[in-house]
Amino acid sequence: MSFTYNRTVRFQDTDAARVVYFANVLGICHEAYEESLEASNINLKDFFINPSVAFPIVHASVDFLRPIFVGDKLLISLICQKIGVEKFEINYEITVGEILVAKAITRHVCIDVSSRMKQELPDKIIQWLETNR
Repeated sequence: MSFTYNRTVRFQDTDAARVVYFANVLGICHEAYEESLEASNINLKDFFINPSVAFPIVHASVDFLRPIFVGDKLLISLICQKIGVEKFEINYEITVGEILVAKAITRHVCIDVSSRMKQELPDKIIQWLETNR
C-alpha cells in the first residue's frame, strides 16, 4: 500500500512567477519520504545523523503537469520499489484535489558510510519498501 502525505504550498515554496519553484518539488517529496520512514517506526535522528549506512539519491526527476500555487493542498503518494540488492526507487504522484499536477522519481543506493561502498539494503529498509509498495 502506498504512503500518502498532505502538504499545503507556502509562499516560500514559490518563485517570481508565483508557482512552486521546480527544485522545491523535490524538497516536498523528500518531506513525504521522511514522513513515510517515521510512520514505519524508523527513528529519523538515527537514520540521518551519524548512521553506519546511508541512502544517497543517485537520480532524481520531476515532470510538471500543471502549475502548483501557494495555498494549494497537495496530496503526495509514494510508491516504493526495490530495484536491486542495494537500490530502491520512490515514485511520487502529487495531486491537488483530483488533478495530477506532478510526478517525481528518486533513486537511492545503500552505501556503507565509512567506505562509501555499495552494500545490501538493511532489513528495516526492505520492510519499509514492502510496506510502501
